[in-house]
Amino acid sequence: MALETSFERRALPLEYPFGIARGTTTERDVVTVRIEDDDAVGVGGAAPASHYGETVETVTAVLPDLLAVVEETSDPHRLERIEREMRETVRRNPAARCAVSIALHDLAAKRFDVPLYRYWGLDPTETLETSYTIGLDDTETMREKTETALERGYGTLKVKLGTDRDLEIVEAIRSVAPDVRLFVDANEAWAPKEAVSKIERLAAHDLAFVEQPVPAENPEGLRYVSERSPLPIAADESCVTLADIPQIADRCDIANLKLMKCGGLLEAKRMIHAARAHGLEVMLGCMTESNASIAAACHLAPLLDYADLDGSLLLADDPYDGVPMPGGRIDLAGLERPGTGAVRE
Repeated sequence: MALETSFERRALPLEYPFGIARGTTTERDVVTVRIEDDDAVGVGGAAPASHYGETVETVTAVLPDLLAVVEETSDPHRLERIEREMRETVRRNPAARCAVSIALHDLAAKRFDVPLYRYWGLDPTETLETSYTIGLDDTETMREKTETALERGYGTLKVKLGTDRDLEIVEAIRSVAPDVRLFVDANEAWAPKEAVSKIERLAAHDLAFVEQPVPAENPEGLRYVSERSPLPIAADESCVTLADIPQIADRCDIANLKLMKCGGLLEAKRMIHAARAHGLEVMLGCMTESNASIAAACHLAPLLDYADLDGSLLLADDPYDGVPMPGGRIDLAGLERPGTGAVRE
């Protein structure tokens, strides 16, 4: 059965300006891929990050070649083969390859009329609550964003740090959210000794872990921090592909994967299993993304220790509905649609 493919570019405004140590954004450019046969349509999304050398322009430039691989194969169930041939066709551009991977998985599961987690044989009751991210801003605005998150029922928050007022920010968050589970993320902003000093002071505020305290280009700095930190350390920018897992295994406690970094759902599953084999806990994160990609990521929840899949929750308006997430709880069992669950609203 022949497969027809297409893609479209779109700019999605964010609900609030989203700040991290590297800068602030107000909208997200994404690309949505469609792969269809006579019976169903598979949907996948790309949310490229310039930090990893990828833009919407590079995604749209390589997608015709990637989708040609799909059309030539003409069978969405040949996932291993297609993803291998896509890697051989386009070595980089993981977000572009990821969008195709998600659309293929969506279509394949729809052909069997089952949700993706069931296609994989996973238990929908073994799921998690996603964190909701409070982006960098002035301290009072971050406090107000936290109050809004609590009103919406979120019980796990991630706070962006990387300033000269990091302790002040966390104290402000805790003043209005004393009981939430709290992660913090420096996005590579600290030097190793600075990181240890800050973490020692931040630890008094009951944090679950600290994400990417030092630049990815300083692996020994990450080891230095991990060996001295009173809190667990998560590697994000230091953990991009499968090959990075052995490199970070003795330099952190948690591997933070992202579909847009690794290039697809099959590769993400390989990274999860590799991280487990190296004694690491596993977190799945995201960019600010539409449910065209977030919905697929949610189906990996039964394999994770932590989820940071709030990308669609940060948008002012998402053109796609996805997996139910009441109060941030990833409710796979409540999904009534086959495939990833992503559907145009």
